[in-house]
Amino acid sequence: MTGQAADTIERRSGVSLWRQIADRILQAIAIGDFAENAALPPEVALAERYGVNRHTVRSAISALVQEGVLRAEQGRGTFVLSRKRLSYPIGARTRFSAGLQGQTSERHIVLLAFSVEPASQRVAEGLGLARGAEVIRLETRGEADGRPVSRAAAWFEAKRFAGIDKAIAQTGSITASLARFGIDDYLRQSTSLSARHADAADLADLDLQPGAIVLVTVAVNVTPDGQPIQFSESRFPAERVELKLSAL
Repeated sequence: MTGQAADTIERRSGVSLWRQIADRILQAIAIGDFAENAALPPEVALAERYGVNRHTVRSAISALVQEGVLRAEQGRGTFVLSRKRLSYPIGARTRFSAGLQGQTSERHIVLLAFSVEPASQRVAEGLGLARGAEVIRLETRGEADGRPVSRAAAWFEAKRFAGIDKAIAQTGSITASLARFGIDDYLRQSTSLSARHADAADLADLDLQPGAIVLVTVAVNVTPDGQPIQFSESRFPAERVELKLSAL
């Protein structure tokens, strides 16, 4: 598994430098570079990290204090505030409903869109298919206690999983749907982790505000004997969900 934050900024992007720095700090918090309840690095260190002056960093920190992300204590420094979020475990057997069990009362997957398309290079590699082979693409949203907590695109071999869209619409569960195809167990073969700003679709489907950060996982699920069955890219709102990584 890998995680990284983009520290570079764009000086002609149309977004003010202080806002870009504030968003980079949010991203760093989201992926764990800056731990909750811990002190933020000094302004001079942040200025060097992001390639800006201390005044720009100070403006970014001030904005995040007002937004309730940071807490400034005179004479002690600036601290990352702890926010109550759902903890979503990612390991050998990652399951949406089971992962949030005990934290929420109700959990299910909503099917947003369905299509059949030729596999791109990365999807083909993930599923062990030839590039251009027919795959089913499902767009889904994970909801917990009525709140959106994930948005995902998942791909399956079209011939093997014809009708999986109907199964998910009926069951609200990837695991239950795969069981209808004779797959009673599956494992997470690989997961990569990154963070970025939410795009327009994320903002709409996850009910987020502009500037929000989403945690992105790209994963391959396989049967116990190693056959790839699912390639997916999932986005989790960092303000609501933290990803708890364990060894695969």
